Order: sequence, then structure tokens, then C-alpha cells
Amino acid sequence: MPHLWTSCRDSRPRLSGRAQLDSLSTRVGTGALARPDILTTRVGTAALGCPVECSSTALLELPLTWRPTCFLRKGGNWCCLSYRFLTLAALSLVMAAAGGCRLDMQVQPKENPLSKSDFYADQRSERPPVEGTVARDELDADTYFYTGKIGNNPGDVMPFPVTMEVLDSGRERFNIFCAPCHSRLGDGNGFVPSRGFARKPPSFHIARLEKAPFGYFFDVMTNGFGVMPDYASQIPPRDRWNIVAYIRALQLSQNATMSDVPPGQPVPSEPPKFREPGSGATLPVPAPETKAPEEQSQNSKLENTQSAAMKGNQQVNQ
Repeated sequence: MPHLWTSCRDSRPRLSGRAQLDSLSTRVGTGALARPDILTTRVGTAALGCPVECSSTALLELPLTWRPTCFLRKGGNWCCLSYRFLTLAALSLVMAAAGGCRLDMQVQPKENPLSKSDFYADQRSERPPVEGTVARDELDADTYFYTGKIGNNPGDVMPFPVTMEVLDSGRERFNIFCAPCHSRLGDGNGFVPSRGFARKPPSFHIARLEKAPFGYFFDVMTNGFGVMPDYASQIPPRDRWNIVAYIRALQLSQNATMSDVPPGQPVPSEPPKFREPGSGATLPVPAPETKAPEEQSQNSKLENTQSAAMKGNQQVNQ
């Protein structure tokens, strides 16, 4: 506990306020400045208003850590406070002040987005990137891959080999982003036009788009065309090229002939026939299967051959 050192002319300690007398000791000066009538008293916790008088000799005899600081009160009386008491009082004030200066995490010295700032000359807190800065994975070193153009003209070559994985990815992206307007067949009868959209998209199977180069479709997806918005932010460049490859496959699938089949490659089956082709909003209705007379005769010959072979195997086993 902080202590107060006082020196009084009589043997009674004079305290103002509440105090607990912790110990009592007498310190008498020596030498020429000896004052036998001065009694030095050490008390517990005392108020700052004790009307006491200090003795210089008694103060010099005190340890440095207990040597008091004296000040003159109104009426000519002196009051002496120890350094330890003053130190503890100062620390208490600092701790009280620090407790009132709390800074929560949600209250931070920062600028709100697009707020005004007097620190910069243009008074904008949002700073532009350093000139020449390139974001990660956005170097765009391959101009054709990111624009689909060679100079100012669209290119007619894929920037990477077309595989089955590329076509599968392109079909998936096409059905998500393109089929709502262009339909899954690419004929322009998608769900959106069927619900009254004024501008029906063109079919991919017209002569103009069948002759369009690869880069044309990529540029339209990147920058938009007419009422069609761009999809540069929704579809990455790689997926856009996958869609371009699938559009080419879709065009070939709807207009292929037997002459397009490479020599020596058999056709597994005839293309399916539909009673109604359907659209992006409705599914196609397949036509009932009808077997041609030649096919029926071939099937019957095949069945007779298989049955004869089975009978021959049975006779051999017996």
C-alpha cells in the first residue's frame, strides 16, 4: 500500500480523511540542524490534505525511495508525499486512461471503398494499379488465344488440338450458356425465343455461319453481338474455344452426308429419324421404327444361319 511520510511538531499524527495507522517510528535529526521537537511518523493511507511541517534533517535521513515530496498548502503549512505514493498514483492514472482507449477490430483506421481521401492530390482513396501491372494468369501473351484474331481478322484454326475431352467440355458449356437461346440443336429455337423474345438468334446451320471461321464465334462470345451480351466474365477463354469446337461438330452433325465419312470407316447406324425435331423447350419426338424389306430379308438370313450353326454344334457334341 502507498505510504505517506509526515513530520509534525507534536507526537500526534494529523490525518485528514480515513487512514489506518500501520506503524509509528520516531526519527530525530542530528548535528547542527537537529530538531528534538520534530517527530516523523509513517502512516498507512492518508489523504492529501494533512497540515504538517517538514524537517529537512529528517528527510535527509530517509531512504531515497521513501524520501517525500513536500508542497506548501494554504495557510503556510507543508504536506509531504513519498515518491512511491506518487509513482503508484501516476500508474493508476495511466491504467485508467489506457482502459478507456479501446479499439475494436471493427473500428480500424482504414478508408472505405470509393471514399474521399485528403491524403492524395486527386482525393480518391481507391488507387489505380501501377502502370504495366499484370494480374496473375492474365498475361495474355498469346494474342490469338485471347482474341481469336490474327491482326484485325478472325482466324480459322483452333489454338490447340481438338480431342473428345474438348468436345465433351464444349457440349457441357454450350448447354449451360448457349442452349437457352440457340437450343441444343443450334437452330435458334431455344427456350427464350419460344417465350416471346423479339429477336430470334440465327441458326448455326445457315450458310453464312457454316462458313464463318473459328475466331468469329470466339469474338462474338468475348465481345457480344447485337442484343447478345458478352460472356467474357462468365466463360474462361479455354472454355470459349471448347464451345467453338462443339459448334463446328454440331454443324457437321446436322448436315453430314455419307461423302463426309472417311474411306474404310463404317457407319454404325443410320441417323435417328424424328417425327418432330423439337426445340430447346421441347424434346424431339422419334419416328416409329420401320424396317426396310432388304433389312428384313438380311435379318432372316442371319437368323437362319445362326440356328443352323447351333444345330450343327449340338450334333457334334452328341
